[in-house]
Amino acid sequence: MLINAVPQWQGALSPRAPELPDGCVALAELAGHVLGRPVHHIQQSRATSPVVGGIANREVLLANRPAQLAALEAPGGPVLTIGGDCGTELVPVGVARFRYGPGLGIVWFDAHPDLNTAESSTSGAYHGMVLRSLLGDGDPDFVANPALERGRAVLAGTRVFDDAEREAAESGLVARVPDITEDGALIAALSGAEHVYVHLDLDILDPDEFGGLNFPEPGGVTIAELVAAIESLSAFDVVGAGITEGVGTEGLEVLEPVLAAIGGLLSRG
Repeated sequence: MLINAVPQWQGALSPRAPELPDGCVALAELAGHVLGRPVHHIQQSRATSPVVGGIANREVLLANRPAQLAALEAPGGPVLTIGGDCGTELVPVGVARFRYGPGLGIVWFDAHPDLNTAESSTSGAYHGMVLRSLLGDGDPDFVANPALERGRAVLAGTRVFDDAEREAAESGLVARVPDITEDGALIAALSGAEHVYVHLDLDILDPDEFGGLNFPEPGGVTIAELVAAIESLSAFDVVGAGITEGVGTEGLEVLEPVLAAIGGLLSRG
């Protein structure tokens, strides 16, 4: 298993977004400790750039990408990416789709669906567009090629939608499991997937469970519920995972069961 720390923050525009790099590094080091693996730190710019084509920091996000790609040239096994903002998932998921083919499914544990495009986003924050890019829609410089197949992405525990995102979700572009505690729901939604990638934005958690959330939303799940949902995915060949949107460096120890559960999936076989 390869652990990559990708401290990109420019895809997020929240007040705490500049704290994402330090949160990334701290969480990655904890992951390395829990999983007994070295951490590879991927150099990323901390600069900003203007909004272009409806995407904030577009130039910097594109400039960050070559280092992310280089880190995945020869992973030699499953990859755990620690972000940074959710935009750090564009490269590892895109590489997984290229390597494993159209049967790749993805579980998107996230309070938000990240299904906007530059045209529909009211903020220009790319972290709210990344799943839509992976599904083949949006700015051509960000769209995955090949894209995830329609219906192969599963929104898990997602609870806050923009109007445009809700319309996209209800069109059948993605599958949905609103309640991740429902027995067998995730497995059923992933039916037919040959390989699975697990995306985890920490804001899936209730803010009372963990305070280091970049974009907290009420009504999230507990750590125990999240761990159980992750462990239920052991029925699949999990080829990669990403953990994103953690800010700050305090209180991370409560996430050790989550890291262990994801490590368990990636270490199978």
